[in-house]
Amino acid sequence: MGEAERGESAPRLRISFWCSNEHETQPSFAHDAQVPETWDCPRCGFPAGQDRDNPPAPPRTEPYKTHLAYVRERRSDADGEAILAEALAKLRGEI
Repeated sequence: MGEAERGESAPRLRISFWCSNEHETQPSFAHDAQVPETWDCPRCGFPAGQDRDNPPAPPRTEPYKTHLAYVRERRSDADGEAILAEALAKLRGEI
């Protein structure tokens, strides 16, 4: 199916975006469409911007934390000991 069967294609505009790994991406946009400030790099997934010399910074990822690590952030050792003592007392039927 060629262009004759589909009709005229809309005028396109190719914009270059660069990520912090210096990958260039050139998506095409409709001539009258609003071009976004950033675009996800298809090679590495980092955000890419239109300024080659000043690309957006890659997102900072937090290391994986276990449930226990989150609990230790919220509670002190003394709190943990008190909760444990209360749970053990409940199991022993003392409460």
